[in-house]
Amino acid sequence: MKQKNVVRHKVKESAGDRAFGIVITMILIILCILCLYPIWYVFCASFTNNTYLVSHPGFLLIPHGFTLGAYKLAFTHPLLLSGYRNTLFILLVSLPLNLILTIFCGYFMSCRGMKLKKPIVALLLFTMFVNAGMIPNYLNIRSLGLYNSLWSLILSGSLSIYNSIICRTAIDAVPDSLSEAAYIDGASDPVILFRIIIPLIKPTLAVLALYYGVQHWNAWFLASIYLKDNEKLPIQNIMRAILIANSNVLNSAAAENDQVNQFAEAIKYSTIVLTTVPVMCIYPFIQKYFVKGVMIGAVKG
Repeated sequence: MKQKNVVRHKVKESAGDRAFGIVITMILIILCILCLYPIWYVFCASFTNNTYLVSHPGFLLIPHGFTLGAYKLAFTHPLLLSGYRNTLFILLVSLPLNLILTIFCGYFMSCRGMKLKKPIVALLLFTMFVNAGMIPNYLNIRSLGLYNSLWSLILSGSLSIYNSIICRTAIDAVPDSLSEAAYIDGASDPVILFRIIIPLIKPTLAVLALYYGVQHWNAWFLASIYLKDNEKLPIQNIMRAILIANSNVLNSAAAENDQVNQFAEAIKYSTIVLTTVPVMCIYPFIQKYFVKGVMIGAVKG
């Protein structure tokens, strides 16, 4: 049987279409430059001599007076290393707890015929719109004996109702026939959840893990309230202390080390690089799950 040759005719673009495409391309290029230049500036400034940064404020396209002194000084700072250690501990403990509670909450909200489901779900949604406030939360942390402990940061943000709703949407997208067949075969709810539901919603769980991870990595406000020892502060609080010249965290170190003044400007940018590069390196590997994970269940049919 002979195959017919399919002739494809190219649609000829009009002058207006070409002009529109050129304008849109130029606008997108300008937007990319505006978004990427601040990142590039911080990266170049972290390797630039401190004298040049002070005497030549403005545009910076390449490092001037290339030096690693700011990075060497940042790594020798004891609070920076302890900040990394504290943040990694929070991430390693918080992420499994966040995902487990989010999965349980999402599975509960998606189950049909669950007793007292409507009032419990209403109570959960109520917490999204009403907050007791900073002072009651602080008193609650003190009464629980969590003050000045990393567990105050781990337990206080262990569950997000918004992320639970995303998880519920992903679970609702799983065909009910799978769960019904498992029930007929004698499977219980834990077996259905861990052996059927979770393997099918891995893209959504990857997105939620990134949401929680970035949230914990960037968090600094609660640590400034619940922690009083500098050695227990996470990395973002250390970076904030370095960026603010009159911070009490750095005053004692600056008085003992004259090199801080030598790299006063460059160390700010090097610290920003050290605290943002880990997230920027992880993000591309999880980005592919974003559309598939977040949009699960968005289209019905």
